[in-house]
Formats: sequence, C-alpha cells, structure tokens
Amino acid sequence: MLDHPSLLTRFMIGTGIGFLLGVVGFFWMPYVMPAADMMVQFGVLFWYTTLGFVIALVGVFNWKAVVKFSVPWWLRAPVTGAWLNFVLTLLTYNTMQNLLMSTYALGDTFTSPLWFVVEGAVVGLIIGFFATRYGGEKRIPVEQ
Repeated sequence: MLDHPSLLTRFMIGTGIGFLLGVVGFFWMPYVMPAADMMVQFGVLFWYTTLGFVIALVGVFNWKAVVKFSVPWWLRAPVTGAWLNFVLTLLTYNTMQNLLMSTYALGDTFTSPLWFVVEGAVVGLIIGFFATRYGGEKRIPVEQ
C-alpha cells in the first residue's frame, strides 16, 4: 500500500493520523480538563479527524495560482492546521477559555485559547509530514 504514492493513500494517512490524535485527545481530556463534557470530547475526536483529511486534501494542491509559486509541505500543512484551529478558536472562544481557566493553575500564560492555534500548527506539521512522505506530493498522487 505504501509502495507508490496515491490520493487514497494520502487521504487515508491524513485521516488516520488525525483520528489517532483525536482518540488521544478524547481519552486525555477528562484528566486534563475535567470540566469538559462528553460532547466536547467527541468534538475533539471528530475535529482532528477532519483536520487530518483537510490537510491531506490541501497537500494535493501545492501550486498556488494567486501567488504563482509552489508552497512546500512544511509550510502548507502547519499553516492549514493553524488556520483551521484559529477559526475553531474564534467560534468557541468562551467555552475554551472557561475550560482552560478551570484547568490550569499555571497563571495566565496558558489560559488563552489562542494556544490551540499553535497546537494546530504542530498537528498540521505531523500530519503533513506523514501524508507527504507516504502519500506523495505534486502530480505524483494524481497520476497514479
């Protein structure tokens, strides 16, 4: 399956890694954020699965016609992950802030929900690396 790049391989790897990270978040959340209910846990699970798929999908389109150059995977994947988590943070800012403030006793540094943007960049980098490494890039996955 991993012998030659393909679109299906790229999507399966991106979605699979996103799902695994979502499962980790699902089971880790009750210990880190006890105030989070089951709906938030399922939201994390489904969000990172979707994030993995979107990063795998965006990785196929590496030529950006607007700026007229190719964006490398190590820039494209973290920016996509950070952007999607930024939008999620804007939509659920108060909920995330309440969860973080009820959890951390480390002061005000880590209570900002905007840390989820950094987390999205790191997760995007991880997913983008494996999706590009095993699923291919540029025209290779499309031609197979």
